[in-house]
Amino acid sequence: MPEWLATIQPTTLAAPVFLISVIWEWWAVRTGRAKGSYETKDALASMAMGIGNVVVNTLTGMITIWLMMLAWPYHFSISTISGWGFESIPFTWWSAVLAFVIYDFTYYWKHRLAHRMRWFWMEHVTHHSSTHYNLTTALRQPWFGPFTGLILVGVPMVLIGFHPYVIFFVGGLNLIYQFWIHTEAVDRMPGWFEAVFNTPSHHRVHHATNPRYLDANYAGVFITWDKMFGTYVPELDDEKPIYGIVKSLQSYNPFIIAFHELGGLLRDCARDGLRPDRWVRRAINAPGWSPDGHHNRSVELKAAYVSQHPELAGTPGLPRTGKSKP
Repeated sequence: MPEWLATIQPTTLAAPVFLISVIWEWWAVRTGRAKGSYETKDALASMAMGIGNVVVNTLTGMITIWLMMLAWPYHFSISTISGWGFESIPFTWWSAVLAFVIYDFTYYWKHRLAHRMRWFWMEHVTHHSSTHYNLTTALRQPWFGPFTGLILVGVPMVLIGFHPYVIFFVGGLNLIYQFWIHTEAVDRMPGWFEAVFNTPSHHRVHHATNPRYLDANYAGVFITWDKMFGTYVPELDDEKPIYGIVKSLQSYNPFIIAFHELGGLLRDCARDGLRPDRWVRRAINAPGWSPDGHHNRSVELKAAYVSQHPELAGTPGLPRTGKSKP
């Protein structure tokens, strides 16, 4: 692979475009030219989180690459099986496209884990904490993501022959794509585009706290993954998304935004006493899980909603009954 690829950070190159886009959307919303909402304190908090994320990732980036490089000597290439004759997957247009698609598939599962395991949710919750949905929300990124270990989900790509630098490059492109879908200014894209790609409409569902919209649409670029694995829920015209998290944060302090869920997990573990088994179960189970069986996970929230609105049972995003599984 070309050495110059290792020096390119797509998100850094795109930063000026991000800033110009935020300014344009803010102006369009404030002048009534576009749908959406902006709150100054919320927007500034989101941008502060974005700056902090850049600092953390810059400081830890070499460690992350080093961990991925540890796996590189153990890679085996699909060429070994196919007999193509090269030791690793070469960097060409077709391998770049292949890496982009495989990375997005990996991102889907990584993102799904971030919602379904509290250990990873305590980091990812930062991104969902805003009660507004605009381009600054895309910048509201966590500060300790590299320390959760979720980045290692990408190791299988290394083992099949994609160089870590290639993975980081296509990962940057993936993040750039996801920036523009954080907006209410765009209603729907053409039908063919909505059918294949993640769009503002699909991602508004993902950021919503409405019971039917919880834990849906994990896609990065291709919404087809959600359709394949049963996590797709369409945005309904008669149910506007309500943004934020189930337990509203009510704070614009970047440090509270970054670490409030970590503090919550530690407090819950402290209440358990010296029970490492409960600590582990709290970490690996979904947010809202409780050792006493009185859970408040998304599955319980959906079931409770259906119990109150039985006429909606079985509609998109909602179970057929008001009873939740243990």
